[in-house]
Amino acid sequence: MSIDLNCDLGEGGPHDAALLALVSSVNVACGGHAGDERTMAATVALARGNDVAIGAHPGYRDAGGFGRRERRLSTTATVDLVLQQIEVFARIAGAALHHVKLHGALYTTVSHDEERAGAVAAALAAHWPRLVVYALAGCPFGGLARQAGLAVAEEAFLDRGYAADGTLLPRSTPGGLIDDPAEAASRACRLAQAGLVTTAAGTDLVIRPDTLCIHGDGADSLACARAVRMALDRAGVAVRTSAGRRAAPAAG
Repeated sequence: MSIDLNCDLGEGGPHDAALLALVSSVNVACGGHAGDERTMAATVALARGNDVAIGAHPGYRDAGGFGRRERRLSTTATVDLVLQQIEVFARIAGAALHHVKLHGALYTTVSHDEERAGAVAAALAAHWPRLVVYALAGCPFGGLARQAGLAVAEEAFLDRGYAADGTLLPRSTPGGLIDDPAEAASRACRLAQAGLVTTAAGTDLVIRPDTLCIHGDGADSLACARAVRMALDRAGVAVRTSAGRRAAPAAG
């Protein structure tokens, strides 16, 4: 049994080097919500030193709001934003570039807006077909990316609360953030072993994740990552990069 453990880094946090020793893949800020070419290069170098899979982490160009405020962009502008940031990051990461994971409000919008999801999926299939797409488990974006021929790693979050319909609770909502390392560790093992997470309503939600996320900018992200990694190791769950899953070939 194995699971990928990913973390968003290169965002100016103090624990990047320590976190990279605990995870199996990293999503590097590409200059939208955070980061610049210098921080991208430094994070890529750290990731290579830890044998961690390297991913692009495009977000809205909104450093002041850390990419977590919705922007009213057209579908075309949304696609251009994603492709431009991946292109910049790819010049730094080179052949090591393994996946792409959208950030913040851009992640949420593209996860559920089928027009934007389909357009971004088509653009990635045309320009970056070998990249694995990290997408919120069960969301339209993941399904559309698979239909476009891309490999998708279904993602679950260890430090975010879930609504009963599988969407993430807003960060400002009670229960929207999980900052207790023990709770994050328990969620990690239950998701990896049983494919279940408890929602804010107290019900069980079925998720079959390929990758689990811890945010690098969390209040106690390093303690959470250490607790999660220790719990997974003790449970016999190997922490290993995900190659994603593709759509099954059509019959006949």
